[in-house]
Amino acid sequence: MKVIYTIADLKDYLLKEKQNNKSIGFVPTMGALHAGHISLVDACTRENDICVVSIFVNPTQFNDPNDLATYPRTLDKDLALLEPAGCDYVFVPGVEEMYPEPDTRIFRFGNIAEVMEGAHRPGHFNGVAQIVSKLFAFVEPDDAYFGEKDFQQVAIIREMVRLLGMKIKIHACPILREADGLAMSSRNLRLSAEQRLKAPLIARTLKESLTFVSCKSVREIIDYVVTAINNDPVMRVEYYEIVDGNSLESIGNWRESDYIVGCITVYCGEVRLIDNITYKG
Repeated sequence: MKVIYTIADLKDYLLKEKQNNKSIGFVPTMGALHAGHISLVDACTRENDICVVSIFVNPTQFNDPNDLATYPRTLDKDLALLEPAGCDYVFVPGVEEMYPEPDTRIFRFGNIAEVMEGAHRPGHFNGVAQIVSKLFAFVEPDDAYFGEKDFQQVAIIREMVRLLGMKIKIHACPILREADGLAMSSRNLRLSAEQRLKAPLIARTLKESLTFVSCKSVREIIDYVVTAINNDPVMRVEYYEIVDGNSLESIGNWRESDYIVGCITVYCGEVRLIDNITYKG
């Protein structure tokens, strides 16, 4: 496994691989890796000749400076996880390497970037598009792998690829969960011992809500989920929306779509956790 720090070196190494007709798979990350990330690497290595992983905490997608400052950074542990997983190249650039000058590009994704995360984190998805488009341009992968936990982000990336005319296949890989149901996340490292015990309430409540689809309305299930989680004094729901899985438009009844997903963001103490569940599709 080769660790690369500059764009020039990354392009040189990958050009040689492409000249040998090797297919390139890519897993963009912000580090603090866990088994969920490694599942993306596993899919990448299984389906491509070469696996590239990037580790870069991207400042342009953080609308909260404190969130950026406290985001976990565990590079040595990350590299120790990636080598046995079969990763070939790890790209670990600095901020100056990725942003030698400010990126002023504005991406217009329409409604899918304005709801849920987009409404609560202004500028977040524009920052995501800035960094992922840069990484895609440098790596030029055949395939790229993202986790379904970031459901809205996957929709944004797919639309970005379409808008930019990139010939990259985007793969959304299933959420990996801890034994108690908590969706794996780098942010889980910031949970206190008490918060870590409380956090599985999110997944447990979402799973319970599945059993009510035949007898409760969309509004009733939203109210049930929000109330059940907010009843714990450690937890605070920022939003819970039940949407069409393609358009991300909120739905009013179960007949409106054949693909229905519930997307939630919860503050557990000061730690912001996201999760989702599929009701139909």
